[in-house]
Amino acid sequence: MTLEGKTIVVTGGAKRIGRTIALRLAREGARVAIHYHHSEADARTTAEECGRGAAIFRAALESVAEIERLFAEIDSAFGRIDGLVNNAGRFTTIDPLKVTEADWDFIHSVNLKAMFFCAQQAARRMLEGDGGTIVNLSSLGGLRPWSHNAHYCASKAGAIMLTKALAKAWAPKVTVNSVAPGTIVFGEPNELEAHLIAKTPAKRGGSPEEIAEAVHFFLTANRFITGQILAVDGGLSLR
Repeated sequence: MTLEGKTIVVTGGAKRIGRTIALRLAREGARVAIHYHHSEADARTTAEECGRGAAIFRAALESVAEIERLFAEIDSAFGRIDGLVNNAGRFTTIDPLKVTEADWDFIHSVNLKAMFFCAQQAARRMLEGDGGTIVNLSSLGGLRPWSHNAHYCASKAGAIMLTKALAKAWAPKVTVNSVAPGTIVFGEPNELEAHLIAKTPAKRGGSPEEIAEAVHFFLTANRFITGQILAVDGGLSLR
């Protein structure tokens, strides 16, 4: 399959991994709908670098009403959705004994709730048309427990199970897969990243380009590949 002329939505596409994914998909010929919340300037810069008619769309993904509006605006701008990359996410480190309801909701409202409702909006459109592909960004934290990130790990484990359940629900027209990044480094690694890199069999951190490569693989794979979780982690999940 090719992405030439396909419309792909990337949530959280303004910065970091989302930006790298958007740029990679644009190079492959996709028209990219870049979602952002607060980072409008970054989103505009990313869209300009993508070219090919890329456009930006603002929404607070904690709100289902905002998600519905987001996809309606993308409909108006592009007329179709062929793929969704559920990249938007949040991360905090908190002792589980100190996690509050607000802490829990802050993580789950985007990492799991928004992931589901964005997938739902995309799938409704794909199922009415020629089908499509959804790629959910999960995490090594959804595969391995981290003691001071229990709330985050729970959200990402939920994303992995959600991927599998939706793959069954929407087959054969819509494929749903997940990329689970390991330690992805931007600049010099911090203390935690250095600790994880030392434990990684590949002996280095990953790059956002390597995550984008995995996302591209799922977006262009045949529809016999669905419900799969691809850990892009240098082997850290093997430990």
